[in-house]
Amino acid sequence: MAWTTALMIDPSAADDPRDDFAATFTVIDPAAPALSVGELSTQRGDGIFESIGVVDGHPQEATAHLERLAHSARICDLPAPNLSQWRQAIAEAAAACGPGESVIKLILSRGVEHGPAPTAWVTAAPASDFTAARRDGVRVVTLDRGYALDLPSRAPWLLLGAKTLSYAVNMAAIREAKRRGADDAVFVTSDGFVLEAPTASLILRRGDTFVTPAANGGILQGTTQLSLFTHLEQQGFATAYETIPVDQLATADAAWLVSSVRLAAPITAVDGTPLAVDAELTASANRYLLSPRD
Repeated sequence: MAWTTALMIDPSAADDPRDDFAATFTVIDPAAPALSVGELSTQRGDGIFESIGVVDGHPQEATAHLERLAHSARICDLPAPNLSQWRQAIAEAAAACGPGESVIKLILSRGVEHGPAPTAWVTAAPASDFTAARRDGVRVVTLDRGYALDLPSRAPWLLLGAKTLSYAVNMAAIREAKRRGADDAVFVTSDGFVLEAPTASLILRRGDTFVTPAANGGILQGTTQLSLFTHLEQQGFATAYETIPVDQLATADAAWLVSSVRLAAPITAVDGTPLAVDAELTASANRYLLSPRD
């Protein structure tokens, strides 16, 4: 991915009342060095981020992403972000995006080791082409996430449910899925319940009801899943959040991985077992997800 825009942010306090934060932004060359060697985002993955899909210059679900950024900051004991400042930064990055699909990334790091303040920046780049995944679907394998369903309530220091920069495990899971002949993975708990994919939320269809795993397993609340549930409800479908046993994954009427940039990718097989694909519903969902959404 070739970044085309980069904006360093001098983070303002959450209660800063100003209505223009332009003076806190510094446009930099995205190809030039910009971070200190003491930066904790690179040394320890100690920070949080968001990826926002952009369609024809419109940042999708910016409010939901900002709310999740604030939620992750609370979990990680980071200073609360000034959402007005970040919203203005998103608008500036989006204005630099061309037609078609792009992606904006928001990064909030704990900063330089022993430093006085967090580090923050925003980048923008053309999105990868996910036409094939949306049309043809993805094969998934289930991978043990290594903890039981009740662990998040017993060990909040594991930061489950926060979108942290520590994505090495997520990337390793995708590599393992490809070694097994699949395209992606679905994490499951050690006691047999479905969680999420490394970079996407999971939605299952049972008749006219669409379900996603409940958040009690420490999963990341998906902004695209939330938006799609609202759309489905408007179409007359029922939606639900449930604790889903792993054996129900392969018996669903249909299933999708959904995320902010790839959007809705139908699951075509689970651990080698074929799964039916609802091509018409998938196309309808992606038309909605590509429409301007706030």
